[in-house]
Amino acid sequence: MPPVYAADSAPSRIGWELPPFYCPFNASLIHPKAEELEARAVEWIDRFGIYPDATERAWGLATHSADFTSRIIPYGEPEPILLFMQWNYWANAIDDWQDSGSTSVSTAAIADHSVRLIRSIEAPGSAMLPSSPLTTALDDLVVRTRAMLSPFELRRFAEGTRDWLLGAGWQTANAERGVMPSLNEFCAMRMSVNGTRFTLTWCDAANGIAVPADELYSAPVQALTDAAALLVSCDNDLFSYNKEDHQSPWEQNLLNVVAAEAGCSPREAMGPAVALRDRVMTLFIQGREQVARGASAELLRYLDSLAHYVSGCIEWQNLAPRFASPRNRNALPAEGASYDVTWSPVPRDPAVDAPGIPAIDWWWAELTG
Repeated sequence: MPPVYAADSAPSRIGWELPPFYCPFNASLIHPKAEELEARAVEWIDRFGIYPDATERAWGLATHSADFTSRIIPYGEPEPILLFMQWNYWANAIDDWQDSGSTSVSTAAIADHSVRLIRSIEAPGSAMLPSSPLTTALDDLVVRTRAMLSPFELRRFAEGTRDWLLGAGWQTANAERGVMPSLNEFCAMRMSVNGTRFTLTWCDAANGIAVPADELYSAPVQALTDAAALLVSCDNDLFSYNKEDHQSPWEQNLLNVVAAEAGCSPREAMGPAVALRDRVMTLFIQGREQVARGASAELLRYLDSLAHYVSGCIEWQNLAPRFASPRNRNALPAEGASYDVTWSPVPRDPAVDAPGIPAIDWWWAELTG
């Protein structure tokens, strides 16, 4: 079913057909217990009442957070996957508040909320957040997370959450000042805005992956992790463009950033934007092969998990009503709406050298040297 939008809605700046995706990894994988886990996650949502009414609930479920989790962790243990699904539904509720465009969502408001949220995770019972269904649900998530994760995983999770919130604050500050970041600034920060480190902690926990810290935080592995994060972020910017193009100032996404830098329209920016994305994909493919040559068994599993993260996100977003029947154009999500993505066997840009973007050029130095 093609994308759904109201006939009288504003026309899209980029159209409703996305270019073919270059991704040689299997995008069709999904956890065998996906449906069962989704049912349990929705029961949890309703028990805690994290959505105030039926409309908000419909749009919350349209995120397909359960599908996202089941596709990026297609082989993991069910209970960590369930907990991560619930975190994703909760985080999307917060993310929608941050992205709402409401005048009440200022940099100060996000900074204040971020501090309170982090302390609630790191020091349960701190009473830093106001009483609400979202806070009650958060308390439940924190108690169960602290019981499930190891101390090292818990520290990674807290740091990943802090990184996500830092990115949200940075993005809001830009919007508040009417600033569109440069492409270099965008590439430096987009992975934080995306919450990748928040996500990858759970991928490791569910898969039972325990890469030693010195190996996990080595420069080549971090370069590869960042490359995967930017790939997922760029793909998200393509899928989510039409659900955010009503915002003023314009959303800080790949197409708008490239358009501002090149002095062209977002539609004209599609070619160079996808070329950059594909160039990063080429690096990711080659970098995985290079890192794998001397990797431990645990690191090899981590490299597989990164590939699932990249490919699973494409298929999730392709099928989620949140993107293909966006809220700014529809009263309710249309189940079954899809971008019907196609695949490219080759990258749009075949270059294998660094793109001349200082914030990410070091990835090529680490992974192709």
